[in-house]
Amino acid sequence: MSNTNEKLGAYNVWANETLLRHLDSLVAAGATLPASSLRLFSHVLNAQAIWLGRLTATPSPVKVWQEHDLAGLHHWHEQTSARFRDYVAAADEAELSRLITYTNSAGEGYTSQVADIFTHVPVHANYHRAQVARDLRLHGLEPINTDFITYCRELSAKAAAADVPSL
Repeated sequence: MSNTNEKLGAYNVWANETLLRHLDSLVAAGATLPASSLRLFSHVLNAQAIWLGRLTATPSPVKVWQEHDLAGLHHWHEQTSARFRDYVAAADEAELSRLITYTNSAGEGYTSQVADIFTHVPVHANYHRAQVARDLRLHGLEPINTDFITYCRELSAKAAAADVPSL
């Protein structure tokens, strides 16, 4: 997988799944998840839904800062993460160059190139997943590592175990 946006899309799915599994394990161990952590991760998944709506000219089913419980986070991950990754993977040069015009949550109008949106979504998600990690630690809970390089190392280890080329 040499296309950077495709790799970032796959990484984003992995990172969201990794964080969700970690949140599940914290709850299973008896922890109460901080509302602030749920709010931040809700924003990640909401943003994915919103960007998919913008890319496909369909209304968003969620608001930017709409809050979800853990089950809701699983739902929106299932609805958006792989779909965004697949959209990126299917994009041809015409799609990558396409400009879309949209209005953000503050009512400001913008025009962006699809290729830039493909980069923005995983980078934006990573920013907020880091905030979730910090927030968990501030609430006495151990965060999980969802760094891009950790994903790459995991891919390399799986490839080595299967005796196939990595990345």
